[in-house]
Amino acid sequence: MVEYDPHRWWSYFHYLKGSMVREIVARVMVCVLWSVGVTAYHYYVRPVAIPATVHTLAGLSLSLLLVFRTNSSYDRFWEGRKLWGGIVNETRNLARASGVFLGASPALYAALVRWTAAFPFASASSLRGRASLGPLAKDLPPDEVAEVMHSQHVPFAVARRMSALLDQGRREGRYPEYVQMQLDQNVQLLIDYLGGCERIRKTPIPFAYVMHLRRALLVYCYTLPFALVDAFGGLTVLATFLVAYVFFGIEEIGVEIEDPFGHDDNDLPLDQICNTIHGNLSALLPAQPPQPETPPAA
Repeated sequence: MVEYDPHRWWSYFHYLKGSMVREIVARVMVCVLWSVGVTAYHYYVRPVAIPATVHTLAGLSLSLLLVFRTNSSYDRFWEGRKLWGGIVNETRNLARASGVFLGASPALYAALVRWTAAFPFASASSLRGRASLGPLAKDLPPDEVAEVMHSQHVPFAVARRMSALLDQGRREGRYPEYVQMQLDQNVQLLIDYLGGCERIRKTPIPFAYVMHLRRALLVYCYTLPFALVDAFGGLTVLATFLVAYVFFGIEEIGVEIEDPFGHDDNDLPLDQICNTIHGNLSALLPAQPPQPETPPAA
């Protein structure tokens, strides 16, 4: 995610990163070159101007479609951010509450905290089509890491390890069964939040809507010079450039934030969020946490 100060106007006008210019420059320049050809043909071969009425009416409809497209994408972006905010909160809640009951078992508590801190890294990697535990892999038992990494769904396997550690605390008499159920509720919420993120990632904007919008956008921009050339003359090229830049840019913004879990400039800062969770939970552990006993598999 691009960090910026919303109170500063002129400082970011020259920015290319995150501005969609690189993504749309080819489409815009093709429209500009096409408008140059249409203008030249109109003045040096024969008039090709058409009434602007249709483009005026179509422009209003196209603007509404683009607004709906961008709003739908931003809803997905914001929901993804709320879900990751829930992951932040529940990892902290689990580490906080379990520390009260597992204070007398530092090895078990350290293992639970490390696996809890590994869950966001596993979730972020899963949403990006990879399998990883991030920097936590080196702090966890190698055999358990290997078992988790070979599982079909790595974040789910991490959550099972967390539940197994909570069950071990109950079997050791650290707390009764109802406390285990309350603590495991945090693990369940982590899985729920990850499921919400997967729902966003695996449910794109309907194909028919996207294709209809893009076809309408291309037809509008490539026929626009014919509607402008009679009234604007040589300025048709500049007018076409401005309209194409605005329309293609709005559409591309919707594309970029539709799936907010990737590595695009405007996607959610998942790496930063994971590192924040790691730092928060690591602060609860001593400098050299004791090695835990290997709990039985859930």
